[in-house]
Amino acid sequence: MPAPWPDLQGAPATDCQTMTDIRREIDRVDRALVRILAERLTYIERAGHIKQDRATVRDEARIADVLAKVKAACDREGFPFAIAEPVWRRLMDGCIAHEFAVFDEVNRPRAKLAAQ
Repeated sequence: MPAPWPDLQGAPATDCQTMTDIRREIDRVDRALVRILAERLTYIERAGHIKQDRATVRDEARIADVLAKVKAACDREGFPFAIAEPVWRRLMDGCIAHEFAVFDEVNRPRAKLAAQ
């Protein structure tokens, strides 16, 4: 059985000797990031099915919680939060917009039934 995340296994940056090596590893990391983000989106979509109230789709307390956890992870990994924060804010904004679309689609039949 193949490893579930083969793209996570790559050459350390210190082993890269050429720009071709560097670009290959950056492309590998990008593929892994997309795969992880796609998985994250499946949970966002599920939330759009589970939530009962459209007003709960955007949750400011949860946004603050996610950012605090990302900051803690950045501190542990030595990654600048100044880079991560705008990325996560944009990611969350896009995911929230997607969750609104899922919520509206899922709840459209309920709205039609209630109007009848």
